[in-house]
Amino acid sequence: MSMACTANPSLPVGKLEELAREIRGECLTLAHQSGEGHLSSSLCQIELLTALYFAFMNLSGTQEQRDRFILSKGHGCLSWYVALAKHGDIPAEWLSSYAREGSPLPNHPCKHSLPVSITSAGSLGQGLGIATGILYGLRLKRELEPRCVVLMGDGECNEGSVWESAMFAAAQKLDNLLAIVDNNGIQAVGKSDEIMGHTDLSEKFRAFGWDAVTIDGNSIPQILETLTRFPFTKGKPSAIIARTRTMVPFMDGKVLWHYRVPSAEELETALQDLQPSLP
Repeated sequence: MSMACTANPSLPVGKLEELAREIRGECLTLAHQSGEGHLSSSLCQIELLTALYFAFMNLSGTQEQRDRFILSKGHGCLSWYVALAKHGDIPAEWLSSYAREGSPLPNHPCKHSLPVSITSAGSLGQGLGIATGILYGLRLKRELEPRCVVLMGDGECNEGSVWESAMFAAAQKLDNLLAIVDNNGIQAVGKSDEIMGHTDLSEKFRAFGWDAVTIDGNSIPQILETLTRFPFTKGKPSAIIARTRTMVPFMDGKVLWHYRVPSAEELETALQDLQPSLP
């Protein structure tokens, strides 16, 4: 039995946008304090995480009833940690230990130190296969069929394991599976188009038997409207290709911010850029 599939915002859009700004500001500060990179990957996905955690996913009830979330692009974990703290899933005090020795919040998620994480992450291309296996296994056991959301990177879609999993999910008609690709156009050492060609990921997922849409991944109204239509086609898994940016003007489109950490001056500039415009 599939669970209800309706986006039901508990906060108005303006509040969600404000929350996303807060998360972005905390990420910038924590990256500066910890000296840990992978910042741009974390910043680009913030509106997606905000919509998922505060408007879409069912995270209450029994373990069998809850939606599952897998952060497959584990290097972008900082904004996920901050979202978990805002949502009350982990203590906010943990955030100051981010990426430090012995912290429950290392620079890639570890399920042994962070029980709320379904899986550890770091090796790319694993999350979609894990999600597909979970949903297929629950179906075989004739248990409830919760929704499972996998957040991946566009660079991660270079991995062949992503497309093996995509074929299996389509063959098994797992329409309770949602893959979201953070399509920021940047990989570790270059721009995605320059490394892998001008691939249209929506077309590619559709060619593998999915239904897929491309949206502005920093627009909370667009994200919410798209989630409301999930599953996009009954009997098919769904994919959202979310075109994103960091929302920090001097970082947007710059490959170096995949690893670079902001200086004190850059942090101050970035935080000023996040302030909402006065009417």
